[in-house]
Amino acid sequence: MRRLLLIRGGAIGDFILTLPALKALRDAYPNAHLEILGYKHIAALAENRFYAQRVRSLESARLSRFFAKDTNLPPELAKYFAAFDLVMSYLYDPDSIFEDNLRRSGARKIMWGPAKIANSSHAALQLAQPVEELGLPISDFAPRLYPSSEDRHRALEFVAGLAAPIVAFHPGSGSDEKNWPLQSWIDLGNHFLKDFAGSLAIVSGEADEHQTRQLESIWQNPRVRFVKNLSLPDLAAVLEKMIFVGHDSGISHLAAAAGANCILLFGPTDPAVWAPLNDNARVIHAPHRDLKRLDVDLVRTAFDHELMRIGINT
Repeated sequence: MRRLLLIRGGAIGDFILTLPALKALRDAYPNAHLEILGYKHIAALAENRFYAQRVRSLESARLSRFFAKDTNLPPELAKYFAAFDLVMSYLYDPDSIFEDNLRRSGARKIMWGPAKIANSSHAALQLAQPVEELGLPISDFAPRLYPSSEDRHRALEFVAGLAAPIVAFHPGSGSDEKNWPLQSWIDLGNHFLKDFAGSLAIVSGEADEHQTRQLESIWQNPRVRFVKNLSLPDLAAVLEKMIFVGHDSGISHLAAAAGANCILLFGPTDPAVWAPLNDNARVIHAPHRDLKRLDVDLVRTAFDHELMRIGINT
């Protein structure tokens, strides 16, 4: 196995949950050239950061021909796929059209991972199945990210001027049902700003603009910094040594994999399937799977305990 290709679409959390499988490949074939065909802004987390030497975009117009039946395949892409000793794909391909076209192109060995996760076991275990079928056992299913020295340098520049400890909040998730009420976040943040030294970093993305605007109007405070529009590798480096509070979201998986001490609030989704398996991640499951019923005092107690555990007192 000298050349390996991982094809992985999906969202941030889906990609990160695949990292234990990817690590098993890298550990088994440390001298192999490993590429990822995926969404470049997400797969950048692995590019020249331990896992892969190169990332190629899954959104290429030419690649769309591989999803059409009985079509003429672009010669350069057929040659590209044929050059790999192993192609491992997690794409949704119910009619095996993509698989057939891969075989037509001359791909030597093709393995398929689950495109959808069942509620039967943890997602990371399910995503590791094709690697285990290769005879590569996995003992650690906790994803890890490896920020580069350049990532860490930019992270230091970003947090310059913020007093330690820096606590990160991510009050969004892309789904209202998976979000703790914004007033609860405000109460928790006000508690930290009143009773503890240190700074708040509020992480936001496109799906979190509404919450972010409200928090920006409330926390006009030099101890609060809003983290916007960072690349995912830079965000991982920023969160690496922070305390992080979030929901069931891709950013929470990123924070846990980067090494942040995480308190994660779960509502309708099952943490036995979706929670990070990292030792640095603690899950609080809302009563009746309803985050509106999750009491602020319960989260505040866990939050205070984490602050005191690292030596921060009121």
